Amino acid sequence: MYSFEPNEEQQMLIDAVTRYAKGDLRPAGREAEESKSLPQKLIRKGWELGVLQASTPEPYGGFGDRSAVTGVLAADAMAWGDLAGTLAVMTPGLFTLPILLAGSEEQKKQWIEPIVAADWQAFSAALIEPAFDFDPNDLKTTAAAEGDGFVLNGVKTMVPFAETAEALIVYANLNGATKGFIVPKNTPGLAVSAREKLMSLNALPLYRVTLADVKIPQSNLLAGDFAPVLAAMRVANAALALGVAQGALEYARDYAKERQAFGVKIAQKQAIAFMLAEMATEIEAMRLLTWEAAWMLDAGKEDAFMQAYLASTGAADMVMMVTDRAVQILGGHGYIREYPVEMWMRNGRGFTTFTGLAIV
Repeated sequence: MYSFEPNEEQQMLIDAVTRYAKGDLRPAGREAEESKSLPQKLIRKGWELGVLQASTPEPYGGFGDRSAVTGVLAADAMAWGDLAGTLAVMTPGLFTLPILLAGSEEQKKQWIEPIVAADWQAFSAALIEPAFDFDPNDLKTTAAAEGDGFVLNGVKTMVPFAETAEALIVYANLNGATKGFIVPKNTPGLAVSAREKLMSLNALPLYRVTLADVKIPQSNLLAGDFAPVLAAMRVANAALALGVAQGALEYARDYAKERQAFGVKIAQKQAIAFMLAEMATEIEAMRLLTWEAAWMLDAGKEDAFMQAYLASTGAADMVMMVTDRAVQILGGHGYIREYPVEMWMRNGRGFTTFTGLAIV
């Protein structure tokens, strides 16, 4: 049986992340969204908290055991501050954690320590594809064996920091199975298009990437199973949704306690009170499901991958409901950019497509 109580080290990390979310990310989030730019010093400060390092074993430059639970707790707390900033801080994990989960010992020694032991660097991954029927287990991007390596062809979308990334992990269909391939920058055939314009996450630089006969050696294949990687991405997505939803709930609740209509606080109106109660209930239900999924991944439970899928899909629905209700509770104020709930609702709408932007 698992415990719901963070251990001492996890609690110290959560406390540090919470201070960063409140003192740095939340104040900077709106301006970053409007300017479409995240200050580098903000990203570096988040990186220095050591969230990724805490889940990286010492032989590879970290200072902790691999733990999806620790990653979930940190992602939840950080996303309360700002989603785009959190994803930026977590982006190097998109490269290192799949190598830790599915890479060879040689790949781990070559790639992981130089990243986790250094300052924040742009290393990223390309999973999502621009197709209405996108399925991470049935990718349109292909890998074909050729000589002593592989040739990659396809198109990826929403790739964080692709323009400046030192290397990407590109996921492709190899003989019917999804596999990751390490693709260094400037590899012939790898092309990064102009920065994408999206409904939300405007502060996070996301790009479309095209692969045209990209040749890589056999040694760049992540030969391990993709399932644990995908499950870790889904649990991360759920945790981030929890943070966004929690922030929206608290903001709407506090607003309702102060805002008066017809001589009473609107929080005393039954319709508003019921909304807030339902929002809180759904958040807590999804939080427990997400924690359980993370614990099952760490424990190697047989049903962990299914639980991760349930957490991700459930949290995506939950965060859309909660952020939409937050806008409703603020009334006309909820629709104007002076208040943050409209930004959170736009972020909430995207969680059905965000799997692949973070991993824990």
